Amino acid sequence: MGYRLSKIYTRTGDRGETGLGDGRRVPKDHPRIEAIGEVDSLNSQLGLLLAGLAEHGLDEVSEVLAPCQHRLFDLGGELAMPSYQALNQAEVERLEMAIDVWNEEMGPLKNFILPSGSALVAQAHVCRSLARSAERRCQQLNALEPLEGLGLAYINRLSDLLFVAARIIGRRQGVAEVLWQPADKPQG
Repeated sequence: MGYRLSKIYTRTGDRGETGLGDGRRVPKDHPRIEAIGEVDSLNSQLGLLLAGLAEHGLDEVSEVLAPCQHRLFDLGGELAMPSYQALNQAEVERLEMAIDVWNEEMGPLKNFILPSGSALVAQAHVCRSLARSAERRCQQLNALEPLEGLGLAYINRLSDLLFVAARIIGRRQGVAEVLWQPADKPQG
């Protein structure tokens, strides 16, 4: 990829359109741009999570999640340039292996948990929910313009990984999971 940003503003988007990597111009609310935006939001929040993990010395979790920022950037590239393919099955399998290792340590869930307990646990859940949002946007795009490659599988697996990562972060911090307490049933 030889593209470099030499100028940050171009004024070409002032009328509500933006350019794709293949030269097409689309409205800024096009499903492809919505998907790119959701992936970008997730990547930004993941960066915030990684910064927090570094501050707390949770290198084991960072080592698993840090490559995900790069792969999300790859996914954004695939969305911006429909003929470009960057993600591969090995990366999906890497996520699955990490999920399996952490999930085995945590054991099965017996109750629903809330995205709470510590700032890092909550941030991991913010990332998880943004991954689900990005997945929905990608699925909406896929219904209009079928997506090639492994982007849908990757983003789905990443949301699963982030859920298990939130649990592992809590364990590493010695923070108990906050269990959902259902409302009392109405009498009547």
